[in-house]
Amino acid sequence: MSARRTLAVEFVLLAAIWGASFLFMRIAVPQFGPAPSMWLRCSIGALTLTPLLIFGHGVGQLRSLGARAVMLGLFNSALPFLLFGFAALRLPAGVLSVLNATAPFWAAIVAFVWLNDRLAARQTAGLLLGFAGVVILVLGMPNRGSTTLPDGALVGVMIALAATLCYGIAANYTRRRLSDVDPRINAVGSQWAAAAWLTAPGLWQWPTAWPDSRAWMALIVLGVLCTGLAYLLFFRLIHGLGPARAITVTYLIPAFGMFWGALFLSETITPTMVTGAVVIVAGTALTSAPRRRPT
Repeated sequence: MSARRTLAVEFVLLAAIWGASFLFMRIAVPQFGPAPSMWLRCSIGALTLTPLLIFGHGVGQLRSLGARAVMLGLFNSALPFLLFGFAALRLPAGVLSVLNATAPFWAAIVAFVWLNDRLAARQTAGLLLGFAGVVILVLGMPNRGSTTLPDGALVGVMIALAATLCYGIAANYTRRRLSDVDPRINAVGSQWAAAAWLTAPGLWQWPTAWPDSRAWMALIVLGVLCTGLAYLLFFRLIHGLGPARAITVTYLIPAFGMFWGALFLSETITPTMVTGAVVIVAGTALTSAPRRRPT
């Protein structure tokens, strides 16, 4: 298989893995609870990534991060994972995967407010289009009487949007404070820091009833595959395609998220939900497209 075809396969595989993360959250979180499940996810992901750090001789770089790793772990993993855990109690996996695609919107808004980045007309149009897609998505979800949509759907949407806001903050923090650090070091450090942030709430809210084997398996796969190994795959794509192209994997995640939810959890997908997902992805593409530089 040629290098180009290999990268294409890995690109689709990563989208499928990250799209499946919301499926595994929907299985694990109701039994473990948001805090314990996300604490274990970060811990397992950190353990999976640690050999990369050791064999890559990056321990010294990790130590040099100090408080920066702590802040990155809070906004890039601990808070958004925890918020998505709470949202997973209220929303289908497919809807969660679509809302996850709004992260570039928040990144652009945070850059405008914090770093004084000017919003181009294309980016403004993308923001408006993307949030219109969120409205369409919410209106297209099944009624409360449906077995696939718990009560409190609107609250779940707001919680999920707060999670993607954290991703936007983390992206700009990385750009401002960690742009000179190897992304692999950032990944390992942020996962260990996130696990530390979530240790106390994870232990405090540990479930009184022991979760069944299905929930444990979902959580282990969530940590090893969707957190640890997915990062490794993403690094390969960054190396082979470049950061700008690799990040476009975000556009495929909603399709896989909705597909896995419908296939394994019998979640309902309405035409209006599909329309909202397409509008959100189109807005994401406009918002995150690189600016044209003057000749």
